[in-house]
Amino acid sequence: MTDKSERVTGPRMKRARGCVVIAGGGTAGHVLPGLAVAAELVAGGRAASEIIFVGSRRGHEATLVPEAGYDVVLLPGRGVPRSISLAALRSIVEIVRGVFVAVGTIRRLRPSVVMTLGGYASVPAAVAAVIWRVPIVVTDQNARAGAANRFVGRFARASAVAFEDTDLPRATVCGNPVRQEIRRLAVDPAASRSVARSELEVGDRIMIAVFSGSLGSRRINTAVRDLVIDWQHRGDLVVHHVIGRREAETFVPPALPEPVGDPTGRIAYHCADYTDRMDVILAAADLAVCRAGGSTVAELAVAGVPSILVPLPIAPRDHQRYNAAELVGAGAAVLVDDDDCDAVRLAAEISSMLADPSTLPTMSDAARRLGRPDAARAVAQLVEATAR
Repeated sequence: MTDKSERVTGPRMKRARGCVVIAGGGTAGHVLPGLAVAAELVAGGRAASEIIFVGSRRGHEATLVPEAGYDVVLLPGRGVPRSISLAALRSIVEIVRGVFVAVGTIRRLRPSVVMTLGGYASVPAAVAAVIWRVPIVVTDQNARAGAANRFVGRFARASAVAFEDTDLPRATVCGNPVRQEIRRLAVDPAASRSVARSELEVGDRIMIAVFSGSLGSRRINTAVRDLVIDWQHRGDLVVHHVIGRREAETFVPPALPEPVGDPTGRIAYHCADYTDRMDVILAAADLAVCRAGGSTVAELAVAGVPSILVPLPIAPRDHQRYNAAELVGAGAAVLVDDDDCDAVRLAAEISSMLADPSTLPTMSDAARRLGRPDAARAVAQLVEATAR
C-alpha cells in the first residue's frame, strides 16, 4: 500500500516488475541527464510506463519528469543542512520518512535495476534497493563525485561517469548525457548555427552567450552588465544574457542610450530571466561566459562552443573547477576565478580571443573533440546490461 506521504504524478503506476527506477535529482543538472537516459531506454525498446522516477517534492523533477511523460514518486525531505539546527533535525526526520516511502516503492515495483542521479532522493532509493537486492547503477555528472553518490557507490554494481578521474568504484566512462535538442547540434553544426543565428537576428556579429544556471549568478551578471556598459559602442557584438530566476528579482539591466542614426553602431544586448531554448543560444553563440556545472561543460563540448568558465566557489569538493579542467586543458576554454570575475577581466579575456580571427574557431574544434553526444545511449546500455 502506498505510504500516505508519497506523492505520485503522471499516470497511476501499476506493478511493473522488471521496470527501471531512476532516482535522484533536485537540480536541473541532475534531472535532465536522467531524462536523456530515459529517452534512450525507450528508444531501445522499453515502454515509457516501465520507467519510474523517484525524486523530491522540492526538486525540479516534480515538474520536469511529468512534463516528459514519465511517472514520478516524490519523497518528503531534502538534504541535511551542514550546521546543527532545528531545521537540520526536521530534515533528518523527513529523510527517515523518505527512506520508508522508498522501501515501500521499491518493494511494490520490484525493478530490475535502480539508476541513481545524485541528490537527496538517490539515497533513500539506494537504501531500498540494497534491502530488496536490486542492482544499482550510480551516475555522476561531475569530475568529483558528490556525497550522495560516494555513499551509493559503495553498493553499486556499476558507476557511469563523465570524466576519467571521477572517484567512484567500478566506473565506466560514458560521458554526461545531454538533452536530445543539444545532441542534434552535433549532427550538422553549420546548418544548426545558420538557422539559430537567423532566428536570433545575429547577422555577422560576434555573439556572446551568458548564463549561470536556473537561479543565476550575481557575480557573473554584474560583471557582464558593467562590460556591456563599457562596450556599448561595440556594434560588432551581440550579448544574449540569461540572468536566472532568483537574480532577476534584483538585477538592473544596463542603461544604454538610444542609438543615434545607425543602430548597428551600438552593442546589441538581450536579457531574459530564463530560457527553454538553450539549444538555439548555444548553436548561435561564438563564445559563452558561464559556470562549470557537469551538464554545462558537456553541452558546451557537444555544441562546440568556446567558453570563459567561472567555477562556483562553493561547489562541493570544488567540483566545478575540476569539471572545467578538461576543456581548459584542451584549449577549448579559459578559467576565471569567481573573485576575479569583473568587467575588466572579462574585457581582457574576450579582447584577447577576438584579436586573432582563428582563436574562436580553434577553440570550437577543441571543444567539439571532447563532446560525447552518445553519452545517454552509453549509460542506457550499461543500465540494461546491469538489469540483465
